[in-house]
Amino acid sequence: MKIHEYQAKELLRRAKVAVPESIVARTAAEAAAAFKKLGGEIAVVKAQIHAGGRGKGTIKSNSEQRGVQLVKSADEAEKVAKNILGNELVTIQTGAEGKTVNQVLVEAGCDIARELYLGIVIDRAVGLPVLMVSSEGGMNIEDVAAETPELIFKEHFDPDTGLQPYQVRKLCHKLAITGKSVRSAESFMRSMCKLFVELDCSLVEINPLVVTGSGELIALDAKITFDENAMFRHPDLAELRDIAEEDPAEVRAGQAGLSYVQLEGNIGCLVNGAGLAMSTMDLIKLHGGEPANFLDVGGGAQVDQVTEAFRILLADKNVKAVLVNIFGGIMRCTTIANAVLEAYKQVGFNVPLVVRLEGTEVAEGRKILSESDVDIITATDLTDAANKVVAAAG
Repeated sequence: MKIHEYQAKELLRRAKVAVPESIVARTAAEAAAAFKKLGGEIAVVKAQIHAGGRGKGTIKSNSEQRGVQLVKSADEAEKVAKNILGNELVTIQTGAEGKTVNQVLVEAGCDIARELYLGIVIDRAVGLPVLMVSSEGGMNIEDVAAETPELIFKEHFDPDTGLQPYQVRKLCHKLAITGKSVRSAESFMRSMCKLFVELDCSLVEINPLVVTGSGELIALDAKITFDENAMFRHPDLAELRDIAEEDPAEVRAGQAGLSYVQLEGNIGCLVNGAGLAMSTMDLIKLHGGEPANFLDVGGGAQVDQVTEAFRILLADKNVKAVLVNIFGGIMRCTTIANAVLEAYKQVGFNVPLVVRLEGTEVAEGRKILSESDVDIITATDLTDAANKVVAAAG
């Protein structure tokens, strides 16, 4: 689960992590008032969307307007906010359609001496969280990793005991952090690692992490995502979810207990099991097609879930054919066959449908489909199914 920068910074404040003073504004007038309240000579107006690259991003209807802009007066803050709010911001992570900006963060200026990078993720190969830092703050960390990986320094830490002081000193040495900044770094880094564990985060990223002229470390930006499977432990965090920032089809699928990710192809996929769903998409690509989605109905899907899955698939105007690929282990092929026919009654199929069934009660499931009056293209195996659905979509 993602949250906005302003929400992430509030969590950092609670964890005693230094962040600049800031105020959220949802109208241009509120942005002007926020500038006055902050009381400084400069501030930054920052679009709030669930995507990176906002500083280099531009407003779709006004390519001169960036998603993050320095302002020097209340009038300028009002003008910039007016240009941003209610408009689509296009960044490297949003795609050409962009995302609508519903609020901006007006943030006090900061005395920047150095810009660093800090990130925390789970290293699944080691089975531990890992703190990553780099001297290349303000840049895309993916570019740094690809072009100058030697500039990224890592320290794994035990979630029970947290990051240790000696680990902080090692990282400070590699980053050339000296003097009283080392003490600030110890408080900052250890607090960040504690927050990561206590809030069940999957990602914490501060880019840039600023060293001020006085030697203090401050989070100038903040990105936090949470493990959705752990949200039952954090009802207060679950309330931070902004559904308006999420794909409506993915939200709808989640409410039905389906795992769905929309893609850009024209072949809808309805599969049980994440591994089989990935294999299905690979086979479609191998045979010249483009999957329109990842959709895993799970091992115990019921008729109503499968029907809702069809509604979601067929609502995508790019879908020209649908492939149902089921391996009946826990799930019975007869359940899927009946669900397909029920979905036809309730939804109707306006594109070709290819069905491949295998596993528990497969003979009975195939018989149900063959004896129906629904126009279904059946397949004997996955390769046959991929070939047929690519041809049907073409």
